[in-house]
Amino acid sequence: MAQVGFIRNKNEIKYLILYIAERLIAPVPFEVMQELTMCDPAIEFFDFSECLNYLVRTEHLTCSGDELYAITEKGLQNGRATADEIPYSVRLNADGLVDAQNQKIKRARQVQSKITPRGNGTQGVELRFNDDYGIPLWQMELAVPDEAQAKLLVKRFQNAPEQMYNDLIKLLFSKP
Repeated sequence: MAQVGFIRNKNEIKYLILYIAERLIAPVPFEVMQELTMCDPAIEFFDFSECLNYLVRTEHLTCSGDELYAITEKGLQNGRATADEIPYSVRLNADGLVDAQNQKIKRARQVQSKITPRGNGTQGVELRFNDDYGIPLWQMELAVPDEAQAKLLVKRFQNAPEQMYNDLIKLLFSKP
């Protein structure tokens, strides 16, 4: 049985999906779209899933080979025309969730890392810290003896790239 909420039918679920997809700054996987759309307790999983598939079939959304969902021009037009059909409180809730998701997307674009096994048994660790436009502020490649150390470097970098950048700049500009 559906919980109490403001969304009353599948059309409103479709409108909400389009509303959310329009505001995302990058394509997202199914799980993220689900989490964002189910911001109203009245929405059930199977209804959401059916509506999402319908919007892909009718070319309001695309689903890439990586299974990432993005809005199309048709979806933008129809989403803008139907946004007022979504209850205001649901839109506010969705806006907050989308803003948080967009921050995660921006952060993932800024802070990037990659571990590559090397032929000699060591691991290569690539660390990159980009500005808001995707231009590297700094990037570094390191060789470490094993995968455990590579993962530790990546984890520490992911947690504090700004601090590492600041420390590196201070070191480079300090007197010898």
